[in-house]
Amino acid sequence: MKAKLLRLFVPMALVFTMISCSPDSKEEGQVEAKLITDYNYTQDELKLAEVINDYRVNKGLNALEIINHISYKSLEHNQYMIDNNVVNHDYFEERSNNIIQVLGAVKVGENIAYNFSTPNSALYAWLQSPGHKANLDGDYTHFGISITVNPATGKKYYTNMFMKK
Repeated sequence: MKAKLLRLFVPMALVFTMISCSPDSKEEGQVEAKLITDYNYTQDELKLAEVINDYRVNKGLNALEIINHISYKSLEHNQYMIDNNVVNHDYFEERSNNIIQVLGAVKVGENIAYNFSTPNSALYAWLQSPGHKANLDGDYTHFGISITVNPATGKKYYTNMFMKK
């Protein structure tokens, strides 16, 4: 009798296990990545995009197309840095993976800066840093920009993300 019940329940348990572990199911807490299409650029952000593209074109490189989704991810990182009083690349892999998943990127890079008064001064600082300059000179097709002012200190946080599609 036990053997008959076991033969009956084992296949059912196997089917249940396969269904519940389906790759289509989301893990608890997992958020579906969605495309952000709205972003309101400040004059400083537009100026930074312009000076970066001017620099690239003067070097014989392609101008980059700005994408609102990338600017939004850059804004999120600025807000993280302000909220945590840090200047770093924390969670870059998550931002990069989001851009890969949502926009189909094959390559993502990131520059950050802190406390520069103008877009030109931030660009100049990036050009003095080999890693940041490599991103500015990199094989990218698109980018996003955010400059966020910390309301408590008045200091500016810059995040510039690059993408190759």
